[in-house]
Amino acid sequence: MHIELDTPRCEGHGLCEEAAPELMHLDDEGDLVIDVPDVDENSDRAERARAAVRVCPVAALRLN
Repeated sequence: MHIELDTPRCEGHGLCEEAAPELMHLDDEGDLVIDVPDVDENSDRAERARAAVRVCPVAALRLN
């Protein structure tokens, strides 16, 4: 499973970072950085990636 970020759409709310801090973070400028873009579909990380996608208020994250 791959986490994709639509960078122009991201507004840096940080809710995804709260949902999956081991997978992504906001840098010092408030831009989201995906630290672990690929996760095993049946892992705990995948559940956290799905949670991050769900909480994004501007739908800037997607899983493929």
